[in-house]
Amino acid sequence: MKKEENFSEWYNEIVELANLSDKRYPVKGMNVWTPYGWKIMLYIDSFLRKELDATDHGEVCFPLLIPETEFQKEKEHIKGFDTEVYWVTHAGTNPLDIRLLLRPTSETAMYPIFALWIRSHTDLPLKTYQIVNTFRYETKMTRAFIRVREIHFFESHTCHVDEADAQRQVEEDFEILEKVMKPLCLPYLLLKRTDWDKFPGAFYTVGVDTVLPDGRSLQLGSIHHYRENFSKPFDIKYEDLDGNLKHVHQTTFGMSERLVGAVVGVHGDDKGLVLPPDIAPFQVVVIPILAKGRVEEVTAHARALRDRLSEAGIRVKLDERDERPGSKFYDWEIKGVPLRLEIGSRDIKEGVVTYARRDSGAKGTVMASEVVPESKRLLDEIANDLLGKARKTMSDSIETVDNLGSLPKKILRFGWCGSKDCGREFETRTELKLLGTPYQTEEFVGKCIVCGKDTETIVYAARAM
Repeated sequence: MKKEENFSEWYNEIVELANLSDKRYPVKGMNVWTPYGWKIMLYIDSFLRKELDATDHGEVCFPLLIPETEFQKEKEHIKGFDTEVYWVTHAGTNPLDIRLLLRPTSETAMYPIFALWIRSHTDLPLKTYQIVNTFRYETKMTRAFIRVREIHFFESHTCHVDEADAQRQVEEDFEILEKVMKPLCLPYLLLKRTDWDKFPGAFYTVGVDTVLPDGRSLQLGSIHHYRENFSKPFDIKYEDLDGNLKHVHQTTFGMSERLVGAVVGVHGDDKGLVLPPDIAPFQVVVIPILAKGRVEEVTAHARALRDRLSEAGIRVKLDERDERPGSKFYDWEIKGVPLRLEIGSRDIKEGVVTYARRDSGAKGTVMASEVVPESKRLLDEIANDLLGKARKTMSDSIETVDNLGSLPKKILRFGWCGSKDCGREFETRTELKLLGTPYQTEEFVGKCIVCGKDTETIVYAARAM
């Protein structure tokens, strides 16, 4: 299946061929992470942990089950989740006095405990995060990593003395996001969601969006500033320097396994996955090219090559299967291993190692004595080129329009007066979704695409995955 011809079918086929996930589990939308797919996710998690730990966030792990009483406490701010949650009604054969639900999001689990943890201004800021599974009954067609019912999820929750300190946290979240997305080689847009599309209860929400090859947007995560919208109903208060009790201001930042789906969709090609080196389970695969009478010699050199790379901190796989080299090339191309090294009797004689880059297909040789530094250099080049290519693709996928005529299948950029009526009318007439306004102001002078009023506000819209 060609990626450009039918992205959806290509995506499903590549996930299966690369063995990233197994959808045959008997609960629809709750897929099994295979070793290869799970390793990719764990590397992504490691970058999240690194950046959160470096910014003084403490990792926590809250229970999966939430009492209905706590869920109902802030029902107004999380309305809409009622139809998405999974309920637990019995313990064994005994009906529960209070129903429990599998967490769809963690505000109602965490915040009653935050109210116990926080007493004084000296307890602030409270900065926590967890990497857990959340559960939502997704009614649309499920798709591995992108639309599932059991979701591998990262979420940070913070509490602050005032709105300004919470805003500083939001800015820090953007810095964390940039550092996490770089090893994934993923470009993204930061778009402030419309009031009707922000997280219920948020003062404002900033969506993290990337673009897929078919022109659709994919939301990778979101950052929310809550002000006091949750601390008041959950009574999260602190005593300030003057002895006055005040409600905390809060933020959250969340991303999910959709990051894996984005890596597949943005970087993959007709041959399979193309993995950024930093998250590849194997950064290098070594293929011995065996010939009669030279098997032991070539095998020994291939093993020595593997050991040198491994000792240098490169994740390497030596493929000694009893298969033809072409078959091995095919298998590792599907799995997206960034760099392939080949060694045969001719290479040994000439003192070189042959390489092939997965991203561009470029081939060449490096001196065997320099294979470690050269492999590292090539991996760095691959990462830089992947990010550059993805950024260009995103830039080419955004088009500024000034009327509702024939709209291209891209991410659209246009003037908007800011009114809900015009926003809703645009969505109704085009069947596109308003993604929001740029978080960082973009200069614009024009007219609202719906009502024609003069405006300096730019907004983005797209078909959303």
